[in-house]
Amino acid sequence: MVKDWPVISDFSRLHYLPDPFPEPVPLQLYLKRDDELHPTISGNKWRKLKYNLAEARRLGYQTLLTYGGAYSNHIYAVAAAGSEYGFSTIGIIRGEDHRERDNPTLAFARAQGMHLHFVTRQQFRNRSDAVFQQDIRQRFGTFYELPEGGTNELAIRGTAEIIPEILTQLEGEIPDFVCCPVGTGGTLAGLEKTAPPGVKILGFSSLKGYNSEPNSRAQVLTEYHFGGYAKTTPALIAFIRDFEKKNQVRLEQVYTGKMLFGIFDLARKGVFLSDTKVVAIHTGGLQGRSEKLDC
Repeated sequence: MVKDWPVISDFSRLHYLPDPFPEPVPLQLYLKRDDELHPTISGNKWRKLKYNLAEARRLGYQTLLTYGGAYSNHIYAVAAAGSEYGFSTIGIIRGEDHRERDNPTLAFARAQGMHLHFVTRQQFRNRSDAVFQQDIRQRFGTFYELPEGGTNELAIRGTAEIIPEILTQLEGEIPDFVCCPVGTGGTLAGLEKTAPPGVKILGFSSLKGYNSEPNSRAQVLTEYHFGGYAKTTPALIAFIRDFEKKNQVRLEQVYTGKMLFGIFDLARKGVFLSDTKVVAIHTGGLQGRSEKLDC
């Protein structure tokens, strides 16, 4: 049964972690628990999708079409959202080598009713070209298009709500830093829109070679990617295991785990003054959690 349009009346939790890291460091860490917003459309994916879904419904679209890799949190979330709120969904998937066997992400997307259309990496890179766009419109008809990763103006409208929530939850106190993982940059852009003066925005890139926007208020750190998107190391896995044991908070190694490692490393290096108030955004994505974390 298709659900009525959701109304989220409560903010995601702001979770104070008094001693979160493997060794004491001079900061006060709060974790904004966007991973708890929705069981399958979690974290920043929910915030990016909610206004887009409302707009698609307002305009009368029946189908959502989007793009992503075979392990994409965004593909997973769009498939879940389509199933829950009554849209057909199409995923244009990068890489024909995934066509023969579904991984858990693609299996979930297919189980939610998403039609998976596999293209070569070259075709995927050229997906904005007129020839490619004409082909998919001839193939699939009318659809509401979402970009890879889900970042557009409506998505940024959703992520811009994070800092006003934090300020309300801190009852007027202003955090020194608000931190988030960075992929396509949609969460970072939303934080920049609503951060008051005095709040520093730190982004932790999960990608090699992330290029910051000109005149950005945020600082994006690129030294904590651990080899690039979806790459990891034994040191990162060990850190996440320790963090989870101490705090009873599940992480993944693609985004939030890397950000928290970066915050810990900066604190050890003396970047934060004593009692610096840091709010870190848990952006969800636990469907991409590595099996290595449970070994």
